[in-house]
Amino acid sequence: MTQRIRFDELLEAVENLPDDAQAELVAVIRHRLAERGRERIAKEVRQARKEFGEGKCSATTPDDLMREIES
Repeated sequence: MTQRIRFDELLEAVENLPDDAQAELVAVIRHRLAERGRERIAKEVRQARKEFGEGKCSATTPDDLMREIES
């Protein structure tokens, strides 16, 4: 079973780490967030390409897109 930690408890635990460990933790978290972001974008691109290939959407120009957004 996974133990849940409250956010305030987590912050307190991190605060008790040495400065270099806190900096390393920040670097690890940033890296993981960036990786998840890249994975999300890649998934969205795959889905968009699939929909385009199935004819569910069509190519457009930036100007046309902006007109549609602004209308």
